[in-house]
Amino acid sequence: MRLRVYVLGWKAYFRLAQTPRLFKELEEWMRHRVRAIQLKHWKRGKTTYKALLAKGAKPEVARQVAVNSRRWWRNSGMLLNSVLTLRWMDALRIPRLA
Repeated sequence: MRLRVYVLGWKAYFRLAQTPRLFKELEEWMRHRVRAIQLKHWKRGKTTYKALLAKGAKPEVARQVAVNSRRWWRNSGMLLNSVLTLRWMDALRIPRLA
């Protein structure tokens, strides 16, 4: 919820700017960061594996992410995109910039 307030305020303040590419890049980075934070919250590989299976990930994708459970930033930019999708972000009520 705190992130939503900041993003909406930032979007309203800069809405007249002619920088669609900047908004797109910022939104991509923000989604990447939220995924990394989610991985940090799961902490261990076993927890990550179970949570990803519950979210509908294929077992091999969940295993690959869980094996490297301490590489949050790297995992959040690769395989995790197929599991924690835009629909997941929308369920968190994080507004889109682009």
